[in-house]
Parts: sequence; C-alpha cells; structure tokens
Amino acid sequence: MKVETRVPETIRLRHAVQFHDGPVDQVDRAVEFAGAAVRRGERLALAVPADVEQAVFRAVGEAGIVSLATPSGAGGGSGQTTAALRARELRALVQSDAGVTVLCAHDPALDGVDGGYWTELDAALNVALGDLPVDVVCLYPGFPLHLEVLEGAQANHQYLMVGGALQENPRHRCPQVVLRERDPSTPLVLGPPDLTHRYNSWQLHEVRGLVATLAPELGFDPVRAEDLVLAVNEVATNAVEHGSPQAEIHLWATAAGLVCEVHDTGELTEPLPGMVAPHPADPRGRGIWIARQLCDLLHVWRDRTGTHVRMHATP
Repeated sequence: MKVETRVPETIRLRHAVQFHDGPVDQVDRAVEFAGAAVRRGERLALAVPADVEQAVFRAVGEAGIVSLATPSGAGGGSGQTTAALRARELRALVQSDAGVTVLCAHDPALDGVDGGYWTELDAALNVALGDLPVDVVCLYPGFPLHLEVLEGAQANHQYLMVGGALQENPRHRCPQVVLRERDPSTPLVLGPPDLTHRYNSWQLHEVRGLVATLAPELGFDPVRAEDLVLAVNEVATNAVEHGSPQAEIHLWATAAGLVCEVHDTGELTEPLPGMVAPHPADPRGRGIWIARQLCDLLHVWRDRTGTHVRMHATP
C-alpha cells in the first residue's frame, strides 16, 4: 500500500505534556489548568476521564467548555481513529485564528496490552492537527503502568509544561520516526469472518456488491449504506492499485454494524495514512482520508504478511 502524508507547511499546533504524580495530582493539575484557561477567556475543550471532567466542572463550571467525544479505545479503537475524530471536532471548533485550548488526560483504561494506544494517538495528533491554531496539553503519569506510555509521551510532545509555562522538549521526535521505531499497533484479533473474498482490480465491483447487499440487512439506511460502500471501495481499490495484484476482504456482520478488513501483501511505507486531507490540487492520495471520515473506526497496520486495514461502521 502506497500512501503519502501531506505535512503542513506551517506547524501551528502546540502540543505539550505535563507529568503528574498520580490520580489526585492529575485532578488538581486539570482543575488548575482549566481555571487559568477560563480566566484568560480561552475556548477550552476537554478530552479527559469522566472523574477528571466532573472535578473541572465542579471547580470552574461548564459554561464555555466543550467535552470532546469519548474514543473507542483499546477495546476495538486505535490512536489513529481517535486522532481523526479529534481533528474533525477541533476543525469545527476553530474560528478563524482564535484557536482552541485542549486539555487531555491519560486514562489507564485505554492502555491496552502495552500502552501503545497513547504513543500512536499523540503521534497521529501531531500530523492531523499540525496546521490548526490549537494548544493541546496532555496530563500523563510520571510513573505509568507501562513504560511505553512514558516513553511515548516524552517523544511525541514538542513542549513540556513546567510551572505553567511551555518549554521546548529536547526529546521530541518526528511522529513518523516514533512509529516506525516501535512494533506496529495491531488491533484485537477477531473470530473467523462471516465472509471472505479474494479480488483483483477487475473485480472491485464484486467487493462493492458484497457490501451493498449486507448493509441494508444490518440496518443501514440508503445514504449511510452508500457511505459505507464508498469507504470500502476506496480502501479496496488502494490495496490492488498500490499493494499487490490480488487482495482479500473479510467481513463480519455484527449487532453494532459491519466490520471489514482489507489485506494485501504490499509494504506500508507511511505509518499514518489518511490523517490529513489532501490538497485539492492533488489528483490522488485521498482514498484513506475519505474512508476515515465515513467510518467509526479505521485502523491501518503492517506485519510480515503485508498491509491491513480494519474498518467498522455503524448504521
């Protein structure tokens, strides 16, 4: 699979980390930060665990504060998916150059098996939000359960929040480098698929037909079904055009919608595909980005067998 990520010419995002000493200290720092932001008249958005959010609301009130959506997390989501969600939310919130201040906080419930969710999320945020006038401050434990959480936080943030001020982080690295140096973020293994179909570029109509047939049976209305067919077609086409002459699609019909995986034997050269909208003048390179906008979850990963994309869409 060949996908290129467009890097913004001007990085406007300021992505900072502040380390805390435990749950109580995390709440205290969140309340202090939120109160200062509100007093400065900044537009504040929260992406924090429920208990931290409630503590902030009790201390400073809810007026003018936006609660960002809860991610799917390690139980089926991915850092890529959460970053794409955050990008959609924050682009809608940003008004001209006024910008938005975002407070995030680590939630151990989303760690997964090794804490890699957070490394992937912060790296993906650096790409997806790079051109936005947004300040993102992330509260992380100084002594997390998984060392991956600490190392990822140290590598993915351009700034350290120290004493209420931003300082350059000497350990910050390019997000693509961070992800290429770690094991790929593989989602949870699903059971045997309900349907498997091998196809080539001449058989893409068969892939579209399979999805179009399944969608109404799973409760998708005609408009949402068209979105789903388009998303799967974009990914399936990319697999046989840039991955390998033949690819394979796996489908799971579930009570929560349709899960689809596309597998090809090609090499994934870009660990964060489709995180940024392509330039209107670019003739190609928009397939994965389009699919991310249409699916509830889209996760791309690699292993020794090739490149894989998992999509989940709900009616």
